[in-house]
Amino acid sequence: MDGAIRAIGLKKSFGDFDAVKGIDLDVQKGEIFGFLGPNGAGKTTTMRMLTMMMRPSGGSVSINGYDVERETTQAKASIGISQQHISLDKDISVWSNIKHHALLHKIPSKDIKPRIMELSDIMGLDPYLHMDVFDLSGGWKRRVSIICSIVHKPKILFLDEPTAGLDTQSRHMLWDLIRQLNREGTTIFLTTHYIEEAEDLCDRVAIIDKGSIVALGSPKELCAKIGSITVESSKDDGTRSLKHFPDRQTAKEYMATVEESMNVSLRRTTLEDVFLAYSGRDYTRGALK
Repeated sequence: MDGAIRAIGLKKSFGDFDAVKGIDLDVQKGEIFGFLGPNGAGKTTTMRMLTMMMRPSGGSVSINGYDVERETTQAKASIGISQQHISLDKDISVWSNIKHHALLHKIPSKDIKPRIMELSDIMGLDPYLHMDVFDLSGGWKRRVSIICSIVHKPKILFLDEPTAGLDTQSRHMLWDLIRQLNREGTTIFLTTHYIEEAEDLCDRVAIIDKGSIVALGSPKELCAKIGSITVESSKDDGTRSLKHFPDRQTAKEYMATVEESMNVSLRRTTLEDVFLAYSGRDYTRGALK
């Protein structure tokens, strides 16, 4: 596969604080690539540099083969962006919002209506086209935001915390939409702090913590790196500990050594376990909140 997003030594400093510490990324065309980390880890700062909304302090970025410094116009034309905070005009209709974005992207007038109808059909948005955005639920507002970001048929779609604040039903609705867009050929760069989202959707995941990439690979590869089987031990006061093993036999041998007062369970390793192992977060305090 060819590279869709490449960053080398990407860095962003604010005074003496290094928010992003010289990271490398290579996202392939056709991937759903997850960028996972806790709040404040550098996810959004990185995405803002990749999408040319913020200049890096160091390093280089290419988008769809275009250098963002020398070929900015071509790079920008290759991407769509749906930010965490939905920036729609709430006092006008869904149709008017999408049309406004189409005009901003200089789509010919004769092509705007067919494009809106095409996307509305794909997204199931037809019944809502003439409603004001203010009257939509959070999940439907997010769908409108994504349509606005892909109305010009970008090769690469950046989604910054696309399901933040949504209920479970809306979150799964958005996951189905992301998969559909990817099946149609869109490369997707997804920032999230929901581990389940990254594990369920992404071909590969980069875990960022304190401005550095601490792990990179497919969810399965990352779990195998720390051990495919996890033994979780807990006390009655809620204190927990995790240990990872390459196979069930080794894990069971360890379980036999755990003191009887502990509650012990054996399970498959998850991406959450990987996050905890690489970031050093305290399990009892929660990984990502």
